[in-house]
Amino acid sequence: MRFRIDLRIFLFIVLFYFTKQIEIYTMIMFFAIIHEFGHLIAGLLLGMKPRKIEIVPYGVSISFQIIPEDYNKKIKNGNQYELKKILVAIAGPLTNLIIILIMLQIKFNIFYTLLIIYSNLLLILFNLLPIYPLDGGRVLKGILHILFGKIKSEKYINKISFISLLILTFLSSIIIYKIENIAIFIIIVVLWAIVIKEDMIYKKRNKIYNIIEKTIEIK
Repeated sequence: MRFRIDLRIFLFIVLFYFTKQIEIYTMIMFFAIIHEFGHLIAGLLLGMKPRKIEIVPYGVSISFQIIPEDYNKKIKNGNQYELKKILVAIAGPLTNLIIILIMLQIKFNIFYTLLIIYSNLLLILFNLLPIYPLDGGRVLKGILHILFGKIKSEKYINKISFISLLILTFLSSIIIYKIENIAIFIIIVVLWAIVIKEDMIYKKRNKIYNIIEKTIEIK
């Protein structure tokens, strides 16, 4: 299993420090790690093996190895693997929801209680956006894969991610104008970087699919 730290995280720390939002950023990063542990535990319980753990500016990212026995040419097995990935994706936001419910039940400092609830609520809303590779995008892609197959699911989730981010950018622009919060701007920039990167990966993979289809037609 590989471990990597995205050096851009230090830039984010500096930005949030000078904008006096370092406390909320630190809190979000802390619960983002717990969020990823939710993914990790779910994956291990489902028999999946962790491949890479990466600390990124918006939290921690865990990816799992593809096991040939789970994912082969048989549609049934492929769908079962997608179902596993859906459950793993849901486990992260579910972990944050459990934390919120616990904080509502225990007696604690009101300021930190609200801060913890706010941080976890932000993580839930952020991760459930229908943008791949966020949890919401992963769940939607898994459902599309089961319904339409691998190639169409990648095509659809790529378009949905772009449309969702365009809408989010428009709405965020209004919010930024009203409250002048640089954190929202940074999040949007990061999301665009993620979506553009995934789009490049999709286009490269799509070229391979087209070459394979043409080769089959020739035969």
